Amino acid sequence: MYDPIKDGIDKAFGDVRYSVDPPTEDLSSLVHCYWELKTESVLAEDFLLHAMPDACVNILFNQIDADIAGVTALRTTYEVLNLGKSFHYVGIQLLPGVWQGDPKEITHQFVGTAYAGDLPLVARSRAMLAGDFASKQAHMSDLVRWFVGAGLMVSNPVTGKILAQLDDIRTVADMAAAACLSGRQLQRTLKQTTGFSPHDLLKVLRIQQSFKRHYLDLYADQSHYIHSFRKMTGYTPAKFTDKFDV
Repeated sequence: MYDPIKDGIDKAFGDVRYSVDPPTEDLSSLVHCYWELKTESVLAEDFLLHAMPDACVNILFNQIDADIAGVTALRTTYEVLNLGKSFHYVGIQLLPGVWQGDPKEITHQFVGTAYAGDLPLVARSRAMLAGDFASKQAHMSDLVRWFVGAGLMVSNPVTGKILAQLDDIRTVADMAAAACLSGRQLQRTLKQTTGFSPHDLLKVLRIQQSFKRHYLDLYADQSHYIHSFRKMTGYTPAKFTDKFDV
């Protein structure tokens, strides 16, 4: 199954802890993981999270200020998020194509203000405040089930087929064949369910794969790979792995 890398955490910040756990089996077609990002002590300088595009939607909760929450996602390029010197976030990382709520709910940048929408995010965030990461996951699982009941999260058969055959996909035509759709059907379906064009989704998935496979399995040559990697991440592959804990 699709396993995107975590966002870029600068190796120089030893007091920042990032933890992930898989969902329960009944939610595994919807949720990639539950995650927690927090400081162990007050940092000497602001921490900049290098957020990576992965085609996933995240439900985010600020566990220092529970009123701050949101639905977040990136498109096809990185975003640098200033989290300050002390922070504690937890979240639900959904698999691509699962979120079927209002696209206007999705924020494509730093979430730093109180949530003002209609989803029960703030109430859930407040309920999680006193617990450890394990107990927070139980709350988040309950919230996912609520989203499913409300029709806001669904298992996506098209992206599911694509992700299941990702190792064999090199082109948009391969992607259409994996999904058993024509090119036109794929374009329409992905746009409706993910907001991505097939080409943009392929770009994101291919960069994610490049962290786990040799680049020549995915790109025509080294120059193409480095150009695509730098455009999406802001770094060459070598500089990215030197700077961030991948």
